[in-house]
Amino acid sequence: MTGAEGDLLRELAPRVLAALVRRHGWVDGAEDAVQEALLAAAAQWPTEGTPDNPRAWLVTVASRRLVDQVRSAVARRRREDEDLVARSAPPEVPDLDDSLELLFLCCHPELSSSSRIALTLRAVGGLSTAQIAAAFLVPAATMAQRISRAKQTIRQVGFGTAGADRLDAVLHVLYLVFTEGHTSTDGAELTAPALSDEAIRLTRWLRGLLPEDTEVAGLLALMLLTDSHRQARVDAAGELVPLPEQDRARWDRAAITEGVALITSALARGRVGPYQLQAAIAAVHSEAETAADTDWPQIAGLYQLLERIAPNPVVTLNRAVAVGMTAGPAAGLELLETVAGDKRVSRNHRLYATRAHLLELAGDHTGARANYREAAKRATSAQERRYLTTRAQG
Repeated sequence: MTGAEGDLLRELAPRVLAALVRRHGWVDGAEDAVQEALLAAAAQWPTEGTPDNPRAWLVTVASRRLVDQVRSAVARRRREDEDLVARSAPPEVPDLDDSLELLFLCCHPELSSSSRIALTLRAVGGLSTAQIAAAFLVPAATMAQRISRAKQTIRQVGFGTAGADRLDAVLHVLYLVFTEGHTSTDGAELTAPALSDEAIRLTRWLRGLLPEDTEVAGLLALMLLTDSHRQARVDAAGELVPLPEQDRARWDRAAITEGVALITSALARGRVGPYQLQAAIAAVHSEAETAADTDWPQIAGLYQLLERIAPNPVVTLNRAVAVGMTAGPAAGLELLETVAGDKRVSRNHRLYATRAHLLELAGDHTGARANYREAAKRATSAQERRYLTTRAQG
């Protein structure tokens, strides 16, 4: 099978699963039926040619396999499946609606955030339970139970109404998957590239389903621009390199170009949302030839707007850095203290790392070292912890 045929099957897999879910309900056997259909295609298409309607072919074969499972019948011979496809008119399989509804289903409001992520990666991303478990550093049995419970919940509650709120949930899930891949919350490695890559792939796919949605475009732009720094984020020894010290020649310029074009187009077309603003901030950082060339006043203004439309203490932390770079570290520290008591960040290492950075800019090296030490204690990523410990000793 060629690479193009493999890519086609991967693209079609969630659409076929969505069609079976809509037709038969959420059945555990649906995933197995789809996998069998994909294997049949991988075996037959290279020699017999790709069908005129490959999606309909897969749905027909997968539906037959699913019916066979439900009825506990003996599996039909491969020729029967081929004859069935040849004799039958291609079934009506919506190109977009089923695929989008499957993604909405995986992000059902009755599911926890961790279950949404796991189910999305399993049903839409096509990752195995073992792959998902490895990415999140949990035992495969634990992840299998999480996915099983999510499926049981879906069977009980059904599809539900998919509207703007559900799309927001989908975007949030994809953002969380990417964020975990970009900076792992636990473990020895700074990144989990498999998660970042999968989040980007799924967001590209979602943009194909919703090409006019500016927030989908904004999220894809944010991912591309953030991921473009991946190769420069660690040095030869595998240690964390902060953004101002990165070798910008190692940045992925193709990803930056694509990301900047996406966010420029999105901002010009309609309602501005939080993902677009975060992408715009990432674009300003990525377009600066050197750290000294960074347009901090523009970044501070964008963070102020982001804070207005999507208030969040983490946004304020980032804005405090930008304010510190434009109005001076004292102003940044004053802003930082407005969220220091917020439980969402008060226990997080980023609060102490940000305060340490601003104190360092202000010349208070004793205070900076104390806060770097506290940040290192609270960091869960081994590489971040080592970096913060080194700064505390500096």
